[in-house]
Amino acid sequence: MKLEDLQIYQLSMELSDGIWNVVQKWGVFSKDTVGKQLVRAADSIGANIAEGFGRYHFKENQNFCFYSRGSLYETKTWLTKAQSRNLLNPEIFKYLINLCDTLALKLNNYIKTIGKTNTSSGSQQINK
Repeated sequence: MKLEDLQIYQLSMELSDGIWNVVQKWGVFSKDTVGKQLVRAADSIGANIAEGFGRYHFKENQNFCFYSRGSLYETKTWLTKAQSRNLLNPEIFKYLINLCDTLALKLNNYIKTIGKTNTSSGSQQINK
């Protein structure tokens, strides 16, 4: 299996690209305060999934997925701040939050499977 085949990776990329496209349109102050934090948190989700996927031991993969989950919840916090500060229209906010919720569910399910089979990464070990 390749990294790009993982649905959680695909969703994380969709989320971070969507956030990037929205933040690019903000003013300088909004970009510098909320925008940078939001983009960094969203980019970190996929980056940690990728880093964990490339690790040899399943516990390392699992640990990076925990980091990814933390970044996901940080992203939700920044999205909520952006919404309360009128930086996002309600439809965009709802779409991005729903994407976060879907990703959270799928990421949690993925974390539960790491180490149980060798399909989560080509180098994963079977957990007995």
